[in-house]
Amino acid sequence: MDTKHIVPVILCGGTGTRLWPLSRESYPKQYLSLIQNDSNTLLQKTFSRISQIKSVQSPIFICNEEHRFIIAEQIRQIGIKEKSIILEPFGRNTAPAIAIAALEAISKGEDPNLLVLAADHYINNEFKFKDAIDTALKASEEGRLVTFGVLPTSPETGYGYIQTDKSIDYNSSDALDVSNFIEKPNKENAKKFISDDRFLWNSGIFMFKASKVLEELDKFAPEIINYCKKALAENNIDLEFKRLDKKIFKECPNISIDVAIMEKTKVAAVVPLDSGWTDVGSWTSLWDISQKDADGNVNIGQIKCLDSKNNYFRSENRLVVGIGLEDLIIVETNDAVLVAKKDSIQKVKNIVQDLKKEGKSEGIKHRKMYRPWGNYDSVVEGYRWQVKRIEVKPGASLSLQMHHHRTEHWIVVSGTAEVEIDKEKFIVWENKSIYIPLGSSHRLSNPGKIPLILIEVQSGAYLREDDIVRFEDKYGRAN
Repeated sequence: MDTKHIVPVILCGGTGTRLWPLSRESYPKQYLSLIQNDSNTLLQKTFSRISQIKSVQSPIFICNEEHRFIIAEQIRQIGIKEKSIILEPFGRNTAPAIAIAALEAISKGEDPNLLVLAADHYINNEFKFKDAIDTALKASEEGRLVTFGVLPTSPETGYGYIQTDKSIDYNSSDALDVSNFIEKPNKENAKKFISDDRFLWNSGIFMFKASKVLEELDKFAPEIINYCKKALAENNIDLEFKRLDKKIFKECPNISIDVAIMEKTKVAAVVPLDSGWTDVGSWTSLWDISQKDADGNVNIGQIKCLDSKNNYFRSENRLVVGIGLEDLIIVETNDAVLVAKKDSIQKVKNIVQDLKKEGKSEGIKHRKMYRPWGNYDSVVEGYRWQVKRIEVKPGASLSLQMHHHRTEHWIVVSGTAEVEIDKEKFIVWENKSIYIPLGSSHRLSNPGKIPLILIEVQSGAYLREDDIVRFEDKYGRAN
């Protein structure tokens, strides 16, 4: 397979609320390690499964601003050095994201085939997937807009469907003409579709020439091209990120690539994909692809079960015990526990919506929050005080900052800290502490070779994260 003209475009948007409480807006499923005995996240697996294809060019990642440092760190962990990371100030669905990627790809004077991938999919048979890429590449070189259609195994109402012009041969090396795209159907129609060998699930994976998808977008959705060109032209380079112009991109239509062009174009083609694909869209789909014990239970973490079968148990921190349980999803994190019947698990998104309406932080963010310098865990909180565990990576520094409403007391438990307070610097070793007065400018750094771990005790009238005035920041976050 000659793949020298393939540029992977990895779309990293989405909040993954159906996998709450593990997946939340602050740290959604694409950045999580969800597959047993595999430390790679879904994002890392997405790139890794195509990285061995000869001469695949540098990838383009499209993500939102909030997750920029998460994606940069995960890319670094798997050794991707040459890449483009484009930041969307707002989520605008797949059509604008793909338009931005295509414009970026041709800006270097080339016209590659774009392989568009969602960062949160799982594929069991990577050999079959690579064969499908080979078939799609041939059709893309012929000027087709190729989508990948998945062999349906059940009457799913959460997926769109693709109807082909003839019966599907999964052993064929040719793409098929598309007769129709169908949005998420009701149960009755879904049952009809899976009994008809002309129907496939719409995977949301695509391949096409950059110039061809721009040509079709200009034909059917010219306003998208117009706004994306302007937003990209007015971009700001921020460290290793390319930040789109916020005001311009806000005006761009919020529309999927299917609705924008795939349902209208005369050059759509589909490649059948029988490779164990799933979008990991719910806890039940994760149970489906996970290893099970003799009773059909998935046990991840500290689990002890008795007289139980066909359950999904996941413990992130504590011992979880199940007795006499069947067909349940039980997920424990450090600040929430989910217990649900498998056939009701889709309703978890309604719970997340309720938590947001009630202003509960558990609906949006984890107790442990990741930052470019490391992470912090809000361990316990009371009236006018809070305790955090802070971990700073070797060589990293927090911003030079101050607070209007709180004081801080830092106790080093591992590593060495360099602390700056009102322009005076101190070295603080293990089992030593230092006090940060109210209103003082201060900065915490790790000058050592191992992670710096400290306990922070905050006290004051207001303890939220928006009480930070940044004067200097190596990560571009100064006020």
